[in-house]
Amino acid sequence: MTVKLVVLYTQPADPAAFDEHYLGVHMPLAMKIPGLQRAETGKVAAVLDGGEQTYYRVAELYFADQASMEAAFGSAEGAATAQDYAQIAPPGSRMLVEVLDD
Repeated sequence: MTVKLVVLYTQPADPAAFDEHYLGVHMPLAMKIPGLQRAETGKVAAVLDGGEQTYYRVAELYFADQASMEAAFGSAEGAATAQDYAQIAPPGSRMLVEVLDD
């Protein structure tokens, strides 16, 4: 059963600097994670429910199953990506695991 790591980034203090690091350093690190099947990222364009625009960017990383995802983040590449996340993620950012209905 496919699992997806969903990362929700809150509004950064300096969006241009965040994007430069995120696209130039962080995503290249993430793309080296073993077992990663697919990765997508984009900026939140609008909030349709009328609420506050809490999140700035969303990332989705796909893995074959929970065990594959756990192994991926246990690797050196996964650890490097997690360490970079800890340095760049604005306060309130979230990481969620979604199990897809295949």
